[in-house]
Amino acid sequence: MPDQEGHPEVWEMKLGAVLSALADPLRRQVVAELVQAPADTERTCASFGFQVSKATLTHHFRILREAGLIRQTWRGNSRAAALRREDVEQRFPGLLALLARPDSE
Repeated sequence: MPDQEGHPEVWEMKLGAVLSALADPLRRQVVAELVQAPADTERTCASFGFQVSKATLTHHFRILREAGLIRQTWRGNSRAAALRREDVEQRFPGLLALLARPDSE
């Protein structure tokens, strides 16, 4: 059962939900940037610089969180997102390596 913030346990992460989350280019870019960043990197939604409304950005990050790709934590009045690198690699070995490739788009 996902925690109160909507983060699923590793065993609850479903391939369909992960692939659906990654089907959107904006969400795929978020994950690709986090894959290429140092392992302990946390970024706010706004730090990605997407030209979409705050509500749209919130929606995209919710999809990533509920799929299990990112973990979000509150930082004052905003949330910071970190890639669940070890969890994703444990559940779907090799997926992050594919997303890190420049030709993965």
